[in-house]
Amino acid sequence: MPVAWSALPGWAEDRIEAWWPALLASCARPARAWTDVCARAQLEAPGGDDAVRRFVTTWLRPWRLEATDGSTEGLATGYFEPVLPASRLPTAAFAVPLHRPPADLSARTPHWSRQELETLPAAMASVSGREIAHLAHPLDLLLLQIQGSGRLQVTEPDGRVQTVRVAYAGHNGHPYRSVGRWLIDQGELRSHQASWPAIRAWADRRPERLRELMWANPRVIYFREEALPDPGRGPVGAQGVPLTPGRSVAVDPRAVPYGTPLWIDTTEPLSPRPLRRLVMAQDTGSAIVGAVRIDYFWGWADDALDQAGRMRQPLRAWALWPREGG
Repeated sequence: MPVAWSALPGWAEDRIEAWWPALLASCARPARAWTDVCARAQLEAPGGDDAVRRFVTTWLRPWRLEATDGSTEGLATGYFEPVLPASRLPTAAFAVPLHRPPADLSARTPHWSRQELETLPAAMASVSGREIAHLAHPLDLLLLQIQGSGRLQVTEPDGRVQTVRVAYAGHNGHPYRSVGRWLIDQGELRSHQASWPAIRAWADRRPERLRELMWANPRVIYFREEALPDPGRGPVGAQGVPLTPGRSVAVDPRAVPYGTPLWIDTTEPLSPRPLRRLVMAQDTGSAIVGAVRIDYFWGWADDALDQAGRMRQPLRAWALWPREGG
């Protein structure tokens, strides 16, 4: 539904210049409706928040997002890019393999489940020799698979340590099942407790049930290794452009096209402070369904896990779209 700019809570308070690089990233792959706006953006270099706000209000128009039932209230969760220690070779401390896709991944649908990959000889043979590196804990592997990408501080056979990125390269075709939901259903955690830190703490208390927890999610994500020449560059999202911490979100692309600026009104997970800012729809995820639904990218800073792992906040959102004839 079209609205006035005054309907966007906190619109005048955002440090909106920080959003500009995310816009330019999306403009590298603009949808047809954005050709003119992106051409103008690539020619301009607005100096300061006021100049960016003038650009946005001149060329775009806000629309309130609503679900198909008319609801304007939705959900904001968070994700991030983990930074994990790893070893190129298996050791006593690093024994959990991270795999490239099996050679026959596309020939078998669905492919082997997580439990089958650990118990059936044929399944184990499909990933034998396809290890990228080895992680310290099964939940480190699950964390990477849930987030879809990560950075490994990997120790090479000669003792060198280098940082590389591992990016999504396919999955086994099984449905994603939340291990947090499984713990709630098992009576191990209450619904308000099912954050990632709480899941990790449960695993530390109940190591005898860790394999059962892992098998509760049959989906397996496979990865490819990438060099990381620029540590300040985010992982590539579903739009095909690098993500910007704090300014990129995952959406349901059936409701919100990639490359759409969104004004979000939510709260921070670790404080009562409002989180109201302009972001770009640049990614998606299997759990992101519906119009008023985002996954907020926290980046890879030290507090990203705490923020993303606890984020489950109420959300309202507005899409900004080029004015007709703009």
